[in-house]
Amino acid sequence: MNFTDFSAADFRHRALNQIGAPIEHAWRDHGDHVLNPESLVEVEGLKLKDAAVLVPVVDDPDGAKVILTQRTAKLRKHSGQVAFPGGGIDEGDPSPEVAALREAQEEIGLHPDFVETVGRLPQYLAGTGFRIVPVLSVVRRGFTITPNPEEVDAVFEVPLSFLMNPENHQRDSRTWQGIVRHFYVMPYGERYIWGITAGIIRTLYERLYA
Repeated sequence: MNFTDFSAADFRHRALNQIGAPIEHAWRDHGDHVLNPESLVEVEGLKLKDAAVLVPVVDDPDGAKVILTQRTAKLRKHSGQVAFPGGGIDEGDPSPEVAALREAQEEIGLHPDFVETVGRLPQYLAGTGFRIVPVLSVVRRGFTITPNPEEVDAVFEVPLSFLMNPENHQRDSRTWQGIVRHFYVMPYGERYIWGITAGIIRTLYERLYA
């Protein structure tokens, strides 16, 4: 593939025309869920909080970019990690899409007027207590970014072509709560993409580009 294969228009088409099992039933078959079948059973037994993240793919003529954040070190969960903008789904949110757009505006100042939601990925069950719906979107240029310093240390962009290249999907593991957890790692320059975010990116690759 060359960069024209990773345009926002092509991403939109793939997101709207996903093949494979319906997303309601496909989450066990993707990303690092496949790498951790035993711990997955454990997570399924937890009471999980519903959350949503926005996967913002920026429309650029030289190839689409993906907006990511670096979370502040003072947050209680996932502090310092690279993440998609997002958070808990509130009672007043009529859908995960609305929640993801609201959270993106609150966290990084991304106005919904610049964002077109184009689909979802299968849910991601996190051992830290969240059931996450990744909302796929295309973002047109002209937006401004204003990070909330209470939540975000930095906002940066990564070429979609880099993230969708399986050669950049490394595997690692560590022991957490007495269990060996396997996960994907995608180093990008000084950034270290891993955990939930890398798992969602891997699912995006498997659903749309593999």
